[in-house]
Amino acid sequence: MTKTLDQAAIGSSVTVTGFTHTDAQFRRKLLALGIVPGTEVEIKRVAPLGDPIQLVLKGRSVSLRKTEAAILLVEGIA
Repeated sequence: MTKTLDQAAIGSSVTVTGFTHTDAQFRRKLLALGIVPGTEVEIKRVAPLGDPIQLVLKGRSVSLRKTEAAILLVEGIA
């Protein structure tokens, strides 16, 4: 079942499978951060009010707003 990154549980690892509809400029930003289809992402923590979400990918820590995380389609792997 495909879901979006903002729905993944804290501590889980997921694989990015694609993007929902978004503008090309924001998609380029995600690609520049290394968030490409096939990338494994670990949800490290979520701020107390639910925004932003801290991710670990390719050994780096990245934070995304919840609305930005909702653009990423993922599949759970652990």
